[in-house]
Amino acid sequence: MSLAQGGAGAMASAPAVAYPAAMIWLSSPDDIAADLPAVWLVATPERPATLPARSALRRGMGARILARQLGLPREAIAIGHDGPGRPLVEHPRGSGLHLSLATRSGLVAVALAHQPVGVDVEAVDDTAHPPIGVLHPEESAWLLAQPPENRALAFARLWSAKEAYVKALGTGFARAPESFAVSLSPQGQLTVRDGAQSAAASGVSRTIENGGQEILAAAIVVIG
Repeated sequence: MSLAQGGAGAMASAPAVAYPAAMIWLSSPDDIAADLPAVWLVATPERPATLPARSALRRGMGARILARQLGLPREAIAIGHDGPGRPLVEHPRGSGLHLSLATRSGLVAVALAHQPVGVDVEAVDDTAHPPIGVLHPEESAWLLAQPPENRALAFARLWSAKEAYVKALGTGFARAPESFAVSLSPQGQLTVRDGAQSAAASGVSRTIENGGQEILAAAIVVIG
């Protein structure tokens, strides 16, 4: 599996962001991040077919990475969730860490940060027409400006960023996806403009080439 940054041209007037300068991307659950925020994108042979099985895969990988990062035995780690379902570090208490988890096509994504964080992974589907109606008008205009052969990848990058943002908020898509706008740059930087939130949100998008057979888009968003 290789990671390639970029793809799909920039939205107009995207503001400068703090990331990816401080972002760390790792591929092994045994890797320790020198600083946070960090994202682990771990390829597994698992293809769980049910929601409980996917949740177990995510939480198991998250606990393994947390144990390694904190220098604790695996049994000292417990991952719970808040009322809306956002994962959180229950044990050890007082870690100050925010956690986000995602799975897609055997890839498990685990994000850790000292601020609210969201991570998501989406598959690139060249056979589907992007659902323009669920996007902010600025996002729709940007997507339609892409060459037709690039739109599936552009939409996957955009949607993974939107999903990561609502995960960081803790709302999921109870928050209407067209109510905020994501801006993407060719270098992988992303920002979110949301009139309902005062805190800045920014992050990074990555394209993942899985053995030349499958393309995925991953994004992390940090708020604050």
